[in-house]
Amino acid sequence: MQTMHLLQEAQQARQAAYAPYSKFQVGAALLTKDGKIFHGCNVENASYGLCNCAERSAFFSAIASGYRPHQFQELAVIADTAEPTSTCGPCRQVILEFAGAELSVLLGNLQGKTLRTTAFALLPGAF
Repeated sequence: MQTMHLLQEAQQARQAAYAPYSKFQVGAALLTKDGKIFHGCNVENASYGLCNCAERSAFFSAIASGYRPHQFQELAVIADTAEPTSTCGPCRQVILEFAGAELSVLLGNLQGKTLRTTAFALLPGAF
């Protein structure tokens, strides 16, 4: 799958975000090794601890559909930011646990800027 296509999938997922408090919509697209794409968006709640990020939404959807750790090839994340968006700490831990250190992670913004990294580079000291 082409990288830009996965980023477009993430942008599509972003449209479903529920962010009435922050107004910060994030989308994610998770590509499995067998070619399936899972979408995720951030979902907010008045009790901020109950919110869920786009990245975790995508991974949890894949797990709920029967996928297991290390069956993932690439993750794309997009938001309306000046530079390519990055993932939060809890998402970094989830990404590493479910996908492994070598997962390709594509971070992007709506202006077309991208940054390719790995799960390990995002969280080198994970447990």
